[in-house]
Parts: sequence; C-alpha cells; structure tokens
Amino acid sequence: MPKRSSGSPGKADWGEILFTEVTPSTRANFENLFEQPGGPKYCWCMAWRNLENREHVPSDERKRAMMTLIEADTPVGIVAQAGGKTIGWCSVAPRETYRKLSPQQDDTEMGVWSIVCFYVPRALRGRGLANALLDSAIDHAFAKGARTIEAYPVDQASPSYRFMGFRDMFVSRGFHETGMAGSRRHVMRLER
Repeated sequence: MPKRSSGSPGKADWGEILFTEVTPSTRANFENLFEQPGGPKYCWCMAWRNLENREHVPSDERKRAMMTLIEADTPVGIVAQAGGKTIGWCSVAPRETYRKLSPQQDDTEMGVWSIVCFYVPRALRGRGLANALLDSAIDHAFAKGARTIEAYPVDQASPSYRFMGFRDMFVSRGFHETGMAGSRRHVMRLER
C-alpha cells in the first residue's frame, strides 16, 4: 500500500497523510496509536473478530490475539500517519476474518471485505480524518482483490456503535443499504 492523501477538501490541512497496511513490519505504528492516552487499548479492535468468551477477556489477551493475527499476516486494517505520528485507524479486512456481522450474511459469497471500525484520537475528531481513512480503506480493499465492500455504520444520532462510522459517510461514496444488523447498524455495500 502506502497511499498518500492531502486530506479532505474543506477540512483541516493535514499536509500529507500516509496510509499504511498493518503488517508485522508496521505493527508498532498500530500499537503506539492504541496505547496512547485515550486509545482503545481496552478492545484492540477484537470486538468483531473471533475471540472466545469475548465479554470476559482482559485487554492484554485481546492485544495478544490481535498481535497473533498480525504476525500471521492476516489482514486487519490500515493506519494513517502525518508528521511522523500515527493519527488514525480503520479496520478493513476480508469478511471471513470477522465473526458474523449481520443476520443476512451469506458466508458462501466470496470477495467481500468489511469495514467495521474507525479510531481517531479525540483531539483530532471532526476534521475529516475518518473520511480520509474511509477513502483509503476502500482503495485498499479493492487493491487487495475485494469485489464487494460491506460496512455497518450508524446514524449520526446513534448512542452506540459510533466507532463503525456514520451512514452518511458511506452514502456519499456510493454505498447502498441492503438491510439492518440489529436496531442501529445499517448494512451497506459498495461493488466495483
């Protein structure tokens, strides 16, 4: 991958953002982002991945499980970097690397990648970084062979699952809704 972006029009001037796939050689960037103050080190983006007894797994075990996936070269997502710092994360990977994401999911369907999580540090939110991450995640999934990208965003007013992104971000990029996953998450797809 790496891909560069000059950021989203009308938003903060990020300078150049470098988007990098998380691999064994780049995992330190991912770790540093998650371990910073306020980072999601409580989950390590394992909420939608296969993990036994997920409600009672301590964060250090979640981290070990994620690092095992990364060391096995399992696609887990991308990070954004600017000014030498890791500033954002998007979980984008083949759908089969996650647990079941929606009731209507057809597990015989091949070539589907899923976008299930964004993390942008609180101080950087509202400046277009999630949009830039989404654009890069779409490019990354299609470059890796995805035929379809599926996402599960919520409406802006949703009290939960906000880490999955907002529906309007996906609509503006051509995703169409195919159903619901629970009462809040919209199942949305983009085909190429």
